[in-house]
Amino acid sequence: MAELTVFLVEDDSAVRKGCAQALTIADIPVRAFADAESMLAALATTRPALVISDIRLPGRDGLTLLRELRQFDRELPVLLMTGHGDVAMAVEAMRDGAYDFIEKPFPSERLIAAVRSALDKRALLVENRQLKEQLHAAGLSAVIGQTPAMQDIRRLIGALAPTGVDILINGETGCGKEVVARAIHDASGRRGPFVAVNCSALPETVFESELFGHEAGAFTGAGKRRIGRIEHASGGTLFLDEIESMPLNLQVKLLRVLQERCIERLGSNHSIAVDCRVVAASKADLKALADAGQFRADIYYRLNVVSIDLPPLRERRDDIPLLMAAFLQEAAQRYQRPPATWTPADLARWQAHDWPGNVRELKNVANRWALGLSDALSGPPDALPASLGAQVDAAERRAIETALQQCAGNVAQAAERLQVPKKTLYDKLTRHSISADNFRTH
Repeated sequence: MAELTVFLVEDDSAVRKGCAQALTIADIPVRAFADAESMLAALATTRPALVISDIRLPGRDGLTLLRELRQFDRELPVLLMTGHGDVAMAVEAMRDGAYDFIEKPFPSERLIAAVRSALDKRALLVENRQLKEQLHAAGLSAVIGQTPAMQDIRRLIGALAPTGVDILINGETGCGKEVVARAIHDASGRRGPFVAVNCSALPETVFESELFGHEAGAFTGAGKRRIGRIEHASGGTLFLDEIESMPLNLQVKLLRVLQERCIERLGSNHSIAVDCRVVAASKADLKALADAGQFRADIYYRLNVVSIDLPPLRERRDDIPLLMAAFLQEAAQRYQRPPATWTPADLARWQAHDWPGNVRELKNVANRWALGLSDALSGPPDALPASLGAQVDAAERRAIETALQQCAGNVAQAAERLQVPKKTLYDKLTRHSISADNFRTH
């Protein structure tokens, strides 16, 4: 229950007791303090999920406490209680990171509603942080998606990665086969490198030398020894992308690598042991190619001990918001721009698109969107218009973002421009998940 504990700081004993009782009756664990100093001391043993503080306190006031708590944990929500004369101060505190404020006197229902809202937000942040830590620890942070298919794939990666078994990844172009291969390597615990080979990009004349290496003088132009990709991957993972493009005559040599884990460099009769895990990927049906004599059946069956089938993006459209959010954040950092946002109409258009280029195409769209360019997509001609509520929300969001941009992120000036109370604008920023910080000039 410690994660859900609320810290209450109020010097007025009657108000402190009343708030604590209201929270307890609502089954919300609470620890009450008469001053900020005693509450800060309690942080040594208990990490609260929320801090409720009066603005006017003996010693450290609520605003000083807010600044210290922001240094302690920037994601910790702080709910301020204020008298009528301190409302302007509380609004400015929200700009500095306070979650919300409630004006005294307030009914217990108002307090409980604000606390539950803050706790829900905190629980979501904690859950997301734990998920990211777990995924990062397992090497799965790049495998984005919460659809059942992607959850199954992450579980499969987590189970297979430490075993060292060779794996075949099947999927259309652009659906993330190399991302999954890297996740397998990261979660495997292998200390060697991840070596990727695009079999379709290597000319057949250099393919054997690239894969197996060569000794000096092995052929014209071979002036010195070269270590091949397979040998370089020893201790790590060899990723053979588009393995269906590998020349048939080299598939025989690859079979020996798969079976015996050894190679011979061109121009040498000496066998070299290699300890690499092989992950292959194909956008074609290798079984059909093998049946047609266009791919060696023995390699197919050797690789197909374990396979992972990646669904195309059109079959997991519910993952598009997660993917787009991740790609936009990455693009914002790369291009040093504020994170781009989207409207419900934008999301509806993206989810209606067929995505023939899969996740790679979506990432390209995210890069254009982050740069303020059109996504160059059009919705289907028979697409239903967004609901009236969605259109109103989208228009309101655009108006707020435009005002914040014109006012360089100054919420007070934006509220004046929009002719709404500052508190109302803060509520709308929260509802639309808009951060004024993204519009401030630095």
